[in-house]
Order: sequence, then C-alpha cells, then structure tokens
Amino acid sequence: MLNLLKIANRTCGLRFSYSIVELKCHYVTEPISNTPPTARKDKVSKAMKAYLERAKSHNEFMKIQDHEFKLGKRHLANMMGEDPETFTQANIDEAIQYLFPSGLYDKTARPIMKPPEEVIPQRKAAEFDETGRPFHSLFYTARPHYNKLLFDIVENINSLNAFEDRMIQKQLDADVTLKLETSGFEWISKAALEKHLLEILSDAEYDNFVRAMTRLCQLPYSYREKCFINQFRKPMLMKTDSDKIPKPQFDENGKAYITIYECMRKSARADVTVTMPGSGNITINGQDITYFEVTQAREQVLFPLVFTEMIGKVDIVANVEHGGFSGQAGAIRWGIAMALRSFVDSEMIDRMRIAGLLQRDFRRRERKKPGQAGARAKYTWKKR
Repeated sequence: MLNLLKIANRTCGLRFSYSIVELKCHYVTEPISNTPPTARKDKVSKAMKAYLERAKSHNEFMKIQDHEFKLGKRHLANMMGEDPETFTQANIDEAIQYLFPSGLYDKTARPIMKPPEEVIPQRKAAEFDETGRPFHSLFYTARPHYNKLLFDIVENINSLNAFEDRMIQKQLDADVTLKLETSGFEWISKAALEKHLLEILSDAEYDNFVRAMTRLCQLPYSYREKCFINQFRKPMLMKTDSDKIPKPQFDENGKAYITIYECMRKSARADVTVTMPGSGNITINGQDITYFEVTQAREQVLFPLVFTEMIGKVDIVANVEHGGFSGQAGAIRWGIAMALRSFVDSEMIDRMRIAGLLQRDFRRRERKKPGQAGARAKYTWKKR
C-alpha cells in the first residue's frame, strides 16, 4: 500500500498523508514544480585552491611589471627624443647601449629592458581539475613532461625500426641524399630544455635525453622525424650573410688568390692574401715567419694551415700594423682562415666554424674604473 501511495505522489500530482493506523487522502491543487533540485557543488581540492591563489598573485604581479615596463619605455623614449608610441624593442636596446656604455663585451653583462613575459619564467598550467584529479597520465612521475618526451622518442625509434623492416622486406635502401645532417649542430642546453619543459632536470636526466636523441638521429630513416628532432637541436654558430664565400681571382700566372681586408684583432689591422697552388711561403711585412720572435705567435699563424691540411700547398702574403705580437698574429690567423674557405670543401668549412677559426675575436682591453688603480686592480687600503 505504501508503494502505491508513493507512485501516486510521483505521477498524478496527489499528495497523500498516511500513518500506520489510518490513511487520509488530500487533493492538492497546485502543480508539482518542474525546476530541478539545486545542483550539488563539487568540493574544490586544497591543491586547486592553492594553485588558484598562486595564479591570482602571479597575474597581479605580471600586471604591475607590465605597467612598469610601459612606463619605463615611455620615459626612455622621451630621453632619446623619440615618439613613445613607435618606440620598438630595437630602439630600446640601442638607447640602453648608448646610455650605459660598458667595457664588458658580454651581452649578459649589460642592463636589459624587455617585456616581463620574456624575462620572467613561465608558470605551469594547472595539471589537475577542481577535484584534484590529474590530467596527465604521468603526473605521479614528478616530471610528466620529461617522461612524455622520452616516451615520444622511444615511439619514434620503434616506428622508424618498423619502417626500416618493411623497406628491407621490399629490398629497398634508404636514400642517402635525404640523410639528416648532424655536423654543425648540437643539442639544446640543459637550461633551454628545462625552459621548454617547464621542469627542473638533473644532469643524469639530461644525459639520458641526449643519448636517446643521438640514437634516434643515427637511424637510417631519421629524416622522417626531422621536425621532431629540430625542436631540440641548434646550429653551433649561426651563419650570416657575411659568411658568403668569395670566388677566387687569378693573377697573370694563372694562380688563384684571395685577399681578405680589415683583419682585426685588438688594435692590430692586417690584410692577408692566400695564393694557390703554392710552395708554403709565408711573408709578413716583407719577412718570413721569423717576423714573430715568440713561438706562440708563430703557432697562431700556422694553426689554420695545419687544421685544414693546407700547409705547403699555398703561399701567404700579409701586411700588418699596430698592436703587439699577439694582436698581429690573431689578425693574420683570422685572415688566413677566412681566405682558405675558397680552397676547401663545405665539410671542412663546418669543421673550421666549429673549431672557432671563423669567429672574430672582439675582446678589448677593459677600461679603467674610477676609484681604482686599473680595470680590476684596487688601491692598497690603509687604515691610517
């Protein structure tokens, strides 16, 4: 009987009040409301509350930093007499270099002024929902992004091995022209990888990453995963338009020669002419290699020839002035290396670039500081 009353309550809009002793039926005129009951609010986990608080404070901090950057940019533009609305980041860098001259040639030693999102490290997004359940399947490994990266590397290795097996069954070889170029490139540094993954890594974990990526590149069909590999490698030295190799000219005897002007090192200035074929003669200001009395300077001049195995195959004529023996030898060395690019193959040029032969040495004498005896030297402190 009780069950029938409950059914009637739900279907007919009748409300019955009953007891064990007697049953009384009362007709209800108002219809039953169709509005659903109030939804139960899901409880927010403590981890999500802490994350939301940190995210809120971080956003407020970034707003303050962005306001200060825009204000500083406007003041800097007014100091330089420029329009603040059209003042670009390149103009900011030039203005800082003009207003804060420094004898330190390392870029990291100079003051910087960039948008806060480029200077302040990024924060990880929420890795769990409001109830505390993680999104990532590898969340409890403590480094989900790093382990996911290793997982992707293994997946790519397995897929390339399977593809190679299919090609072997079809008696097909890998195309040599499509082989992935590895010379002149290096894997991104540990700091860059941590910035990419937004996770802190140990040295052992970074070594595991390098070994796994190296194994992936050694596969014959690694070019199929070129886009994935290029995310984690970079050229050792960026090539610019100035790296264009000049074409040799020919003298009256039919010998090819290259002349490099403005060879600079410290205060020394030189011009170097390399002629091929030659007998290995080296002329410096009308003298032979004994122009330099110091053995170290002679080794500096001969190093590009020894490295490229061109010693005894070319003739060199150099004119140098100003500076000391170290600066003059460095200027001649750079001129010889730049000229030898026209007589060696591209693989040797990459090796020279990696060895630092094609990199100009911009080091200068550090300026004296006020209140000091020299650039770094200090006056002797006396109590009395």
